[in-house]
Amino acid sequence: MPMLLMTVFNYFRHHSLLFFLLLFLIFPISSFATPKANPILIISSYNPNAFPTSANISDFMDEYHKFGEVRNVVIENMNCKSFSESELWKQKMNSILHTYTGNMKPKVIVLLGQEAWASFLSQDDSIVNNIPVVCCMVSRNVILLPDKSVSLKSWMPKSIDFLSGSLKHQVNAGFMYEYDVKGNVDLIKKLYPKTKNIVFISDNTYGGVSLQAYVKEEMKSFPNLNLILLDGRSHTIYTMIDELQNLPPNSAILLGTWKVDKNDGYFMYNATYAMMDVNPKVPVFSLTSIGFGYWAIGGIMPNYHIFGRELAHMVMQIQKGHRLDNMHINIVENKMSFDSNIVKKKGINLSVLSKKDYQLINEPYSFYKQYKYPIWGLVTFLLVLIFALFISLFFYFRTKKLKDNLEISEKELRISKEQAEESNRLKTAFLANMSHEIRTPLNSIVGFSEVLVSGGNTVEEQQNYIDIIQTNSDLLLRLINDILDISKLEAGRVSFLFEKYDIVLLCRQVLASVDFTKKTGNEFRFSTSYDTFEMQTDAKRLQQVLFNLLSNADKFTNDGVVTLEFRVNEGDVEFSITDTGCGIPENKHLQIFERFAKLNEYAQGTGLGLSICKLVVDKWGGNIWVDKNYHDGARIVFTHPIIK
Repeated sequence: MPMLLMTVFNYFRHHSLLFFLLLFLIFPISSFATPKANPILIISSYNPNAFPTSANISDFMDEYHKFGEVRNVVIENMNCKSFSESELWKQKMNSILHTYTGNMKPKVIVLLGQEAWASFLSQDDSIVNNIPVVCCMVSRNVILLPDKSVSLKSWMPKSIDFLSGSLKHQVNAGFMYEYDVKGNVDLIKKLYPKTKNIVFISDNTYGGVSLQAYVKEEMKSFPNLNLILLDGRSHTIYTMIDELQNLPPNSAILLGTWKVDKNDGYFMYNATYAMMDVNPKVPVFSLTSIGFGYWAIGGIMPNYHIFGRELAHMVMQIQKGHRLDNMHINIVENKMSFDSNIVKKKGINLSVLSKKDYQLINEPYSFYKQYKYPIWGLVTFLLVLIFALFISLFFYFRTKKLKDNLEISEKELRISKEQAEESNRLKTAFLANMSHEIRTPLNSIVGFSEVLVSGGNTVEEQQNYIDIIQTNSDLLLRLINDILDISKLEAGRVSFLFEKYDIVLLCRQVLASVDFTKKTGNEFRFSTSYDTFEMQTDAKRLQQVLFNLLSNADKFTNDGVVTLEFRVNEGDVEFSITDTGCGIPENKHLQIFERFAKLNEYAQGTGLGLSICKLVVDKWGGNIWVDKNYHDGARIVFTHPIIK
């Protein structure tokens, strides 16, 4: 149980008037009113651990009413105290269950606490049959209440695993603690390898007796360890102190519960504090969080918290007709915890344990927490100084920025002037190139047209002149088209239309077209490992790039081989056009993609084809380059991303 809960409870236990006033304020008045038909029945042990009980009921009521439910909730308190009166608990439970029969049969029964839990499980099936039951603040290890003929001070019951026994059909859902005895004993053996005796302390309550039975059963797995039971049913706080003073060597204490001794006296903290000072050299571990935070070194303990809201959700599920079975019984997670102060004081080495498996409490304050206010004062003073410095720097840099801006403006004006001059030079060069490129085919067209008109030519000569005029007309048209394409691409006025195409088929079509129109003796080949491959592309632009590159390879190859290769990489496809022609010098690999770039001034062409190819490839997000590792001609490679 968390230390905060124990502290609050201990305060209210010593102030009974405030305690009952707290209960009256927490629970709605309707919960204590005359019950209506088919209520929600909460049966509480109402043992000395009152704060968790009241907190669970309060959270349950708050959450339950949030659902808009007006069904009556009735609370029955069994007022259970020490185990000495356990023979009466079964009768109290029987009386409560017989009170709520017929029209008053509960819609759901909620069991809170170990005593109510054990009393319910000890009833005959005929009494509790067909009523959905949820539970909380209970343990997986169970003992059934004894008959009147049993001597309670010496009775050694058998521990029953609720989930694997014949009792689990009686409860449908809830939250259950599973105390890890084996885990705690293994922990003791790791930290204290010489341990020979495990001293288990339990009190005169149902929780103490049931834990004692469970510990006896679990300790059978440790035949080399001697189990010493200090039982509150046969000891007072004073005889318990005597026993602790005379423990044998190599003993370790495992705390179970301690609230009530054999005289039914309640002690709580003062008792454990008294025990703590008796034999301080003996290591102490806690199974249930008793003594943790001031006496126990640590232990593996349940993660105690309030489950009232979750119980309300379970009850609502039952009311809506949802079927609940034993799979809805949730085992509360255990957590390994240590008291940092005690670990440090006793010099315990926790390195044998994985740091992620445990947590520390009572850790010393950090340097920041110790000197929080002086640190904040110093930080404030420094912030004021920094603020003043920033103001000074602001005005300094503001003045400097104005000066720099003037210098930058002057520099930008100079750059703008140079760019304007460069643009003018490029324009002049462009016009010169255009004039040259256009004049050449025009001269041919005009000249040979005049020859044809003048007459006196044979039919063969006329056909030859017509072919020359047609060739130069095509060259002029292509030049104009290329110039328009470049202008649109550079101005960003060309939008690509991506649609799904079979790329292998498209490559074959372009290759066939170039092969048909060629005027050389070159052989055209297509190489790929794919029969078909579909992807998103602008077919017109892809055909334009392939046609330009294949035509260019055909132009600079005589009686050789031109190969178009297609392959798929991760994220893109790669095309390569390889020829066995004259090749491209390595120092010209980048230059050939510039406008009007021609390595052979006497070769036919405008010098714009490769420039257009680069603009198109860049537009769709690919790359184009000359393969510098190929030396038997020229190989130009470009990529096209696979667009999803």
